[in-house]
Amino acid sequence: MSAPPSALVIGSGFGGLALAIRLQSAGIATTVIEARDRPGGRAYVWKRDGYTFDAGPTVITDPACLEELWALSGSSMADDVTLMPVHPFYQLLWGDGTKFDYSNDEAALNAEIARLDPADVAGYARFLEYSRSVYGEGYVKLGAVPFLRFSSMIRAAPALMKHQAWRSVYSLVAGFVRNDKLRQALSFHTLLVGGNPMNTSSIYALIHHLEKTGGVWFAQGGTNALVDAMVTLFRRLGGTLILGDAVNRITHEGRKVTGVVTASGRRLDADMIASNGDLVHSYGLIDGSPYAARRVRALQRKRFSPSLFVVHFGLNGAVPQVAHHSILFSDRYGPLLDDIYRRGKLADDPSLYLHHPSATDPSMAPPGKSAFYALAPVPHLGKAPLDWSVEGPRYRDIVLNRVRQLLIPDLHERLECCFHYTPADFQTDLGAHLGSAFSLEPLLTQSAWFRAHNRDDHFANFYFVGAGTHPGAGIPGVVGSAKATASLMI
Repeated sequence: MSAPPSALVIGSGFGGLALAIRLQSAGIATTVIEARDRPGGRAYVWKRDGYTFDAGPTVITDPACLEELWALSGSSMADDVTLMPVHPFYQLLWGDGTKFDYSNDEAALNAEIARLDPADVAGYARFLEYSRSVYGEGYVKLGAVPFLRFSSMIRAAPALMKHQAWRSVYSLVAGFVRNDKLRQALSFHTLLVGGNPMNTSSIYALIHHLEKTGGVWFAQGGTNALVDAMVTLFRRLGGTLILGDAVNRITHEGRKVTGVVTASGRRLDADMIASNGDLVHSYGLIDGSPYAARRVRALQRKRFSPSLFVVHFGLNGAVPQVAHHSILFSDRYGPLLDDIYRRGKLADDPSLYLHHPSATDPSMAPPGKSAFYALAPVPHLGKAPLDWSVEGPRYRDIVLNRVRQLLIPDLHERLECCFHYTPADFQTDLGAHLGSAFSLEPLLTQSAWFRAHNRDDHFANFYFVGAGTHPGAGIPGVVGSAKATASLMI
């Protein structure tokens, strides 16, 4: 009997693990190789002083796309991890004291909108109808379909034209509602996948329907508990996970990749290789290939998403007034986005995403204490080549002071544990080009066929999965990319 086909997956982020589960479920002997000491990629975790700090992502939507991974082998996700609903989805706050609870409770949400502007209730209903329609076209029909030929983009063009995909999310939202704060509330979501609301295609408005129908969830024990559950499923299926051994080189012969060489000197061969790593870094591993060198240069000319500055901190005592997910808006919405995406300026008044997991799951902090992280979008290292060993402590204080001013007046007195993660760490730990947190910026001209293809155009058995390929970043996006890539490999 011939041996089953074999595959190597470089990187154990959500995309890499989802792909590995699909391959292993289909009878392909799959090995995942991870450079770090734990699986998860960007969904890493730190445990310090009794606190559990997720690196991110922390917003789980469309749990059905995850449940499907277990269903492939007739099992249930609930056997390995518990997802807990988060309500409200987000609490939005502005410097003038305005608060807005965003959820899928229609009556409560309409009341929140009416407090800002009663006339916008009807406009929001029309926006939701648009979101529902674009969700059907952009997510259900195309989210897990690989775009390998330009002709596939042509076939998608009528739907894109119908939904005015050339318009930005913010422009589209502004056509439905007139209150400026509500426009911010309905457009900030693109920042969670690396996109500028002023430039990102209106197709990304589908996120609202995704949240409305599927809810927002948190994995009990933290996002990395979901990663551990995926690893458990993968190993139960017979898959192999190698940790703490970075891939240093991808070998090739003719128009096929043949295997990898790791930092420890380990040599692994396989029929197929898929990378869940950074695009520029991945092509750079293909030693001695003029084609790969050209791909590196071409990718470096593209526009990459910004980076993130994240402050993890633990507080003594409970903070019941702070929601699980909060968005703290700067008074400068458009100008701040210009600072991040165009000018490369590190702002002293950042907008923040504040994650408070112990609000839903007290096990994330020691008894009687609270776990947090505050995340600020910042320019990547190509826009702002800063020395983060110097800027880091200064910016940490700016971020903590924003939280103190808007939400927790006695933050500094209660602070027990604190550390931060910078664009330089994204570059060093994750091999992220320019320290980008989300790979290619999700512009219309960098989406679908214009994004990195799920299968390489030259090496017939080399594939990509994750934020850099179709459909893009975010947990549903990278899990969808795994489905698209698996369809080609299987």
